[in-house]
Amino acid sequence: MSREAPGRLGRFLQRVDSDPRLVKLLRLGRRLSALTAEQPGALREVGMSALQVWQGLSEAQGRGRGDRELAIVFTDLADFSTWALDAGDTQAVALLREVGTAIEPEICSRGGEIVKRLGDGLMAVFEDAGRAIEAAHASAQALEGVQVDGHCPRLRAGVHAGRPRRIGGDYFGVDVNIAARVAEAAGPGEVLVSEAVHERVEADKVQLKRRWRFSAKGAPKGLKVYAAEPS
Repeated sequence: MSREAPGRLGRFLQRVDSDPRLVKLLRLGRRLSALTAEQPGALREVGMSALQVWQGLSEAQGRGRGDRELAIVFTDLADFSTWALDAGDTQAVALLREVGTAIEPEICSRGGEIVKRLGDGLMAVFEDAGRAIEAAHASAQALEGVQVDGHCPRLRAGVHAGRPRRIGGDYFGVDVNIAARVAEAAGPGEVLVSEAVHERVEADKVQLKRRWRFSAKGAPKGLKVYAAEPS
């Protein structure tokens, strides 16, 4: 080890010790790492991995961005949890199978890569933001013919563009979190997009209307969001 390395390490530790956010991330990372060692499947229940914590630490230091720009899409079903409680597990699983069969081809046929399935939704990435919006609209339309036990699911989606960090088969980072928050704010059948997406799509391909009343916990302050409609 060079003489400079201990000095850099010392300065980094001093910075961590003086920043409550970094201390919190480090402590949480250690707890989740221990949990992973004891129960490998436990993190699927927690909904968060130690890798995400360390990714957050990297971003807090100004690092951690990926080297490729992507459009990130999150989808889920409006009011699914409320319906599933009454319908029961069998009907809920049947509905999710029907939904997957309907929307996944719409995503893949437009160049999308399905990163992971998240209960009643999924995360996908696209090279082109316009294609991502198109796939989200097509997925919502594909659900119009799906019905289980009298319930017709309604899809909602959020799209954001950025440079997420790829680790294994997953993506992490601030841009992923923004995409998820945008999706959470969408209404049934609605596709919301961030300002970054607005800047990357052609006006004649999609109609964008500013959503003035946008509020999402964890989203950057001042984030501009638009409702996207096919032209």
